Amino acid sequence: MRLKLLSPGEMSADQKETYDESIAGKRGAPPAPMMAWLNSPEMARHATRLGGVLRFDTIFPAKLSEIAILVTARHRTSHYEWYAHKRLALKGGMDPKIIDDIRDRRTPVFDDPKGKMIYDVAKSLHEGHGVSKALYDDAVKVLTVRGVVEIIGLCGYYTMVSMTLNTFEFELPAGEVSDLA
Repeated sequence: MRLKLLSPGEMSADQKETYDESIAGKRGAPPAPMMAWLNSPEMARHATRLGGVLRFDTIFPAKLSEIAILVTARHRTSHYEWYAHKRLALKGGMDPKIIDDIRDRRTPVFDDPKGKMIYDVAKSLHEGHGVSKALYDDAVKVLTVRGVVEIIGLCGYYTMVSMTLNTFEFELPAGEVSDLA
């Protein structure tokens, strides 16, 4: 870990306010990257709020939104993000085979057309740096414009999360080993 994470007693008033807001929310605990973002309290406040919206208040259940997050974690080889969101994906009901396929960079087989579309859009955003007109048109039909906006948000936000976790070398909990090579 490249950064000393502050305990609540070591935080400035601005940092503590952001920290307290994060633990009072739906997560109940501060998200790991926020602990690094607290070095910029205002950024941490807004990023954590955005993360809460994207994690809990999109039109997608966890089983679907976690597809975009796992594609992002795999694309960035973010060990900590993968570790955290693999568990959330399983808890949300995602098929473990889909998780394994994303981990191994294979295209998963989806029963749900929304899941396939989220995967295709997320992959295109990361690997193609955008979305073709044909994919966009199909995505709007399957996911709605709001859904497309929220998938872009998930991929963008979790890219920032991955960059934070990777840059500051957040470690997995003791005894855990990364699934990513």
